[in-house]
Amino acid sequence: MKTFSVNTIDSLKEVAVELLTFLKESQVIAFEGQMGAGKTTLVQQILKSMGIDDLEGSPTYSLINQYESPFFGSVYHLDLYRLNNLEEVFDIGIEELLYQKCICLIEWPEKMIELLPDNTIWVYLRVEEDLSRTITIKNDDKS
Repeated sequence: MKTFSVNTIDSLKEVAVELLTFLKESQVIAFEGQMGAGKTTLVQQILKSMGIDDLEGSPTYSLINQYESPFFGSVYHLDLYRLNNLEEVFDIGIEELLYQKCICLIEWPEKMIELLPDNTIWVYLRVEEDLSRTITIKNDDKS
């Protein structure tokens, strides 16, 4: 487990670089935090740190954005905010991505927690009273 205190958007680069050290060949990273906590902003910084410059923003309306990293291969950014239940996850076929040789960055992972692999990396974002963020990275934890 590793915890960061982030006061500016520029500080997210350090978190992103550190998070990349946790990655394995095939990995799922789940981002949990309230609306506006900075999940999408952190994901975008991770994508930039992976060598991906052509970012499409949050996939809230398309649900999934696919990227190709020169260093990490296929990377998928999933935003499950609009999904209502696990049945919709199955309808879209998202569970198939979880076990491919790719990296999946998932916002609102609680919508499909039952499907996440045991080696999922969890990133918890919390907004503090002073509007700074506390970001905690945990391995192997579905709780």
